[in-house]
Amino acid sequence: VSPLAAAPPERRRTAFAEGADRLRAAATTEPGRLRAIGAVLALLVVAFGAVTAWQMTERAGAADDVLNRSQPLSSDAADIYRSLADANTAAASGYLAGLQEKPAMREGYEKDIGTAASKLVTAAANSEAGSSSAGTIAELGRLLPEYKGLVETARANNRQGYPVGGAYLRAANKMMQDEMLPAAQRLYRTENQRLGADYAAAKSFPWLAAGLGVLAVAALVWAQRRNYRRTNRVLNHGLVTATAAATVVLLWLTVSHTLARAGLNDSYDNGVRSLAVLHEARIASLTARSDENLTLVSRGADTRTLDDGSVVDTYASGYDREIGVLARALARAAALSDDTAGRKPVQDADGFMKVWKQRNALARQDNDSGNYQAARDRVIGAAKEPTSVCFTNVDKALAVALDHEQGEFRQAARDGRGWLTGLPAGSAVLGVLGAAGAVLGIGRRLSEYR
Repeated sequence: VSPLAAAPPERRRTAFAEGADRLRAAATTEPGRLRAIGAVLALLVVAFGAVTAWQMTERAGAADDVLNRSQPLSSDAADIYRSLADANTAAASGYLAGLQEKPAMREGYEKDIGTAASKLVTAAANSEAGSSSAGTIAELGRLLPEYKGLVETARANNRQGYPVGGAYLRAANKMMQDEMLPAAQRLYRTENQRLGADYAAAKSFPWLAAGLGVLAVAALVWAQRRNYRRTNRVLNHGLVTATAAATVVLLWLTVSHTLARAGLNDSYDNGVRSLAVLHEARIASLTARSDENLTLVSRGADTRTLDDGSVVDTYASGYDREIGVLARALARAAALSDDTAGRKPVQDADGFMKVWKQRNALARQDNDSGNYQAARDRVIGAAKEPTSVCFTNVDKALAVALDHEQGEFRQAARDGRGWLTGLPAGSAVLGVLGAAGAVLGIGRRLSEYR
């Protein structure tokens, strides 16, 4: 057999291999190396601009969610809890007043029920289907009419003089305390977790964008130094433009995010934290008022045994517990207040609470001694200095403090979000400008070889 016939056919090289060979050959010449450097520089600057635009769009969106979605929803969840607790307090007060119930008291109860219902609708519209929040909202939507039915039955029986009305009111209160308020508390915790997640997303530093920015600026400086050493020319206008654009974006990114983070931290420290404590204080005052009323409604029918074997009135001991919670919450709120406008209503609420405790002690003495009518007068308003006035003053002072802290939060969060305005679009534009500058700068060097 002929040796030529036995030789295998030569394999044809792939396009990839041929392209790699051409790139290696081109890299051995200065024009080829310049083309490669220009391509890398343009890619780095474009990637830096694109990643900065992407990451800062996400952070600006999260900051906007903090201001306009998650924090308002957290406040709505707190309002649902407060409205339910206030309705429960108004129901007990109206029951105690009986035929002497004032229209304003009844209107307050109806307003609270309406507020809770409307806030539930808002929360449902902003919750994801199948989420834990949606389930909690559905549960509250189911329980609210049942609770209202029990209150109306208690009210009707009480107006006809039937003692069974007290049992219906206690059943309504049990539903509120054991089912509705815990559900509202779960909703509040869930919305607070969402708020925390939005804060974390808005404040997280864009490390990828910053890293690409440092790399792009370093590569541009290296390219200019290389150009100077080979040509002895100090400046290449295209590369200088690209370096300036990348540096501006890097500085803009660092400074704006730092200032935005500071604003968001301020909105949390001097807004969200204070709001959470004030909501806790207001809910404690409402629960204490409800327990104070129910102490007279039950007339000792509800008791519980402590660990030491002593028996106490369920609602009287509940009042003592909630007043303690209120006192501690007011102390924390005063410590968190950073200005006189926020501190004064908290101090006022603390003063009204101390007077409330004194008057409640007198009402409890009357009740324990069997003088139910005198105790009732001290609680619902027939006496000269009823506890109802103290509770109303505490609630009004806390409402003023909440309005002030809400304004503090919105101002700080708005300032923080404002520092991110324009950065995504600006980084994209400057990234394209920088890439164009790098390409033109390298192109000018290449023209010298033609």
